[in-house]
Amino acid sequence: MSHPVKAVLFDMDGLLVDSEPLWTVGEIELAEHLGGTWSDELKAAIIGTRLDTAIRTILEWYDVARGSAEVDAAMSFLLDRMVELYHDQLPVMPGALELVDALRDAGIRTALVSSSYRVLVDAVLDGVGRHRFDTTLAGDEVTHGKPDPEPYLTACERLGVLPAEAVVLEDAISGVRSAEAAGCQVVAVPWIAPIAEAPGRLVVASLKELTVERLLALAG
Repeated sequence: MSHPVKAVLFDMDGLLVDSEPLWTVGEIELAEHLGGTWSDELKAAIIGTRLDTAIRTILEWYDVARGSAEVDAAMSFLLDRMVELYHDQLPVMPGALELVDALRDAGIRTALVSSSYRVLVDAVLDGVGRHRFDTTLAGDEVTHGKPDPEPYLTACERLGVLPAEAVVLEDAISGVRSAEAAGCQVVAVPWIAPIAEAPGRLVVASLKELTVERLLALAG
């Protein structure tokens, strides 16, 4: 049975905004704070995961205490720094806002579904405009983060659409797996780590390659 596309759901970091360089600034500072040196291998291990998961991986990597107090302290350190960086410089990915606006002009509902915490999602929305999304979902507002399907299932429920009626745009494999497990159509736009093509998965190099017509043609 064919389902029309009624909604397009956007990931945030690395997809809507080029925040990874800003995250790297914060992560390097956190690594130094923990007495270590930042690693590209560690970056690849945490990209796309929820912050609490990423923080535990970072603390384990540097072999430091991983109790609740240490996790909370490291999270606060990184969150506070990221909010500062987001407000100072927020580079939007090429073609991102133009695509969001074109979808809304065509009557397609939009959502922002992020692994980042609400304080960071709000900092981005301050920069790009809250009016561009019918709903937004942060990583600390779900029980199970990406790659679990809960974030995209929750967003679809909020939008009042079936997962099969939604197209998800993601840059990280954890987000792709989350969306596919939810039953959504997926367009991968790899940014830091490569993502292989797969049945039912479109892979493009940039959001500038996407149009409303091309996304609507993904109805499955």
